[in-house]
Amino acid sequence: MNRLRIREFVRKEFIQLFRDPKSRRVLIVMPIIQILIFGYVVNYDIRDIRVAMLDQSRTAESRELARALTGNGIFRITHPVDNERQMEEALVQGKVDMGVKVPPDFARRIRERRTADIQILADGSMSNMASIRIAYTSSVLDRLNRQLLGELYAQRLDYGRIDLRLRTWYNPNLDSQNFFVPGIVAFIVMLISFLLTSIAIIKEKEAGTMEQLIVTPLSVVELIAAKTIPFIIISIVQMIAVTILSVYWFDIPMAGSAAYLLLATLVFLLSTLGLGLFISTVSSTQQQAMMTTFFFILPIFMLSGFVFPIANMPFVVQLLTYLNPLRYFLVIIRGVFLKGVGMEILWPQFAALAVLGIVVFSGAIGFFRKRLD
Repeated sequence: MNRLRIREFVRKEFIQLFRDPKSRRVLIVMPIIQILIFGYVVNYDIRDIRVAMLDQSRTAESRELARALTGNGIFRITHPVDNERQMEEALVQGKVDMGVKVPPDFARRIRERRTADIQILADGSMSNMASIRIAYTSSVLDRLNRQLLGELYAQRLDYGRIDLRLRTWYNPNLDSQNFFVPGIVAFIVMLISFLLTSIAIIKEKEAGTMEQLIVTPLSVVELIAAKTIPFIIISIVQMIAVTILSVYWFDIPMAGSAAYLLLATLVFLLSTLGLGLFISTVSSTQQQAMMTTFFFILPIFMLSGFVFPIANMPFVVQLLTYLNPLRYFLVIIRGVFLKGVGMEILWPQFAALAVLGIVVFSGAIGFFRKRLD
């Protein structure tokens, strides 16, 4: 083994790797950006639980319960409601994380030294977060039973207790598989379409056939359509395949319409194909395109709410998530799989996904046309 030859070859590889300014940015700048993003995103701490509260008692005891919930700074009663229908609508639409129903006889049962039940409706579609929220609620009630009711009835030692009656919607057993598998379906669709499109143009450049395509009668739009339609078909077929596997192999409930799932996938592909096309246009080699693609995939994944709740992220990072198409696609997929909701609930996500897709895809076409001029 000749150490000198190996040393010189290693030196050549480093020079070749860092010679290109784009490669330098990928290797140096991108890891710094990623660690800054991930450092703020990666945590399971719950700092904000939105609550819809139906107080049918309207007594000092029920007001003490509300103060106990909001006193730790984690719970926020964002929707004081007048009836059960309003509370259920807020939960279905994703405006709150849980509902609290205080019955009319709440205070009377406590004063009669009996157990007073309150009903908790929890959104179980994010099973890991739901478990933590329920645990937080139980700890608040335990504290209220030990301390706050003792202060409220300072002269009596025989007051009743508050008990929790839990109903978990969409995922009654809080199975983590029901939460993760629909998200994996979305991630697979994004990954495949993104990767295939990101090397579509650069392969033609490296093969030397791009110039031949330019001089053909094909317009830019026709060329891009010819390049992306196969990837759309592949992505749709794979989405159908993994959805069937999820339902019939992993027993993930499909409560909604598969038509909404198909429509959402088509709209979502506008963003992934557009971003992949942009990367393929600006990259010089397939290696560079793949590195850039994975740089984008990780933040898109982390900022989507797939694993880490968006509500836990810093405000500035939460604003960035509004530019993430995977965020809206995940809401739609989980809404179809677990909640069985339709366009009447999911239209804001469809609208945001469509706007992002049109902007990204049309921008990618414009950039590609400009590079050809």
